[in-house]
Amino acid sequence: MPDAARGPGGPRGRGRGRRPADEVRAEVLDAVGHLLLTEGMSGLSYERVAKTSGASRTTLYKWWPSIGALALDGYFHAAEDTLAFPDTGDIRADLLTQLRAFARLMTRTPGGRVLTELIGASQTDPGLADAYRKLYSAHRRRLAGERLQQARAAGQIRAGIDVRVLVDQLWGAVYHRLLIPDEPVTDAFVTALVTNLLDGVAARPEGDG
Repeated sequence: MPDAARGPGGPRGRGRGRRPADEVRAEVLDAVGHLLLTEGMSGLSYERVAKTSGASRTTLYKWWPSIGALALDGYFHAAEDTLAFPDTGDIRADLLTQLRAFARLMTRTPGGRVLTELIGASQTDPGLADAYRKLYSAHRRRLAGERLQQARAAGQIRAGIDVRVLVDQLWGAVYHRLLIPDEPVTDAFVTALVTNLLDGVAARPEGDG
C-alpha cells in the first residue's frame, strides 16, 4: 500500500538509473491495490498506474497484457495479508475469522465489486479466466483445503470428509450471495454457515440430549 513517501495516489520520488524489476513490480502492485480498494475498477488505467508507480507504460503492457490481468494481480497483492488463513488449532474459530475477513473485504470496501467484475469479465476472456484460476482461486482453495486437512487429521472433522467440498460449501455460499445479491453477506450469515457445516443439519432423534 502507499507510504508517506508517495501518499495515496501520488508518485514516489525517483532517483536516476534503472530500478530492479522486483522493486518496480512491487510498487506497481502497491499502486494498483490501493486504487482498487479505494476506488474500484473505474479508477484503474495503465496511464494512472504508470504515473503513480513510476513504471513505464511499456513495462506495464509487457508484464500485464490486459487491464484485467493487472487488476487481478494487484487485487491479490492487496488482499493476500487480509485473507491469510489463521491456524490457532480451533477449526471453528479459524473458519469464522477467515470468512469474516473475506466478508468484510467483499462488502465494506470496493474490493467486492472489483472481484465480481473480474469474475464476470473472465467469462469472456480466456486469458483472464486462466489467470484468475492460477493466481487467485487455486491459491485460496489450497490454503483453505490445507487448513481443513489439518483439522481432519486432528479429529476436528470426521475422517473421510472431502475437504474440497467443504471449501465449496463455505466460500461458494458467500460468492453466491455476492454474485446474486438476493440476500446480504452478514456476520449472522457467516456464523450460520460455519455452525450448520460443523454441527450438521440433520434432526436429532427425539430424546437425544
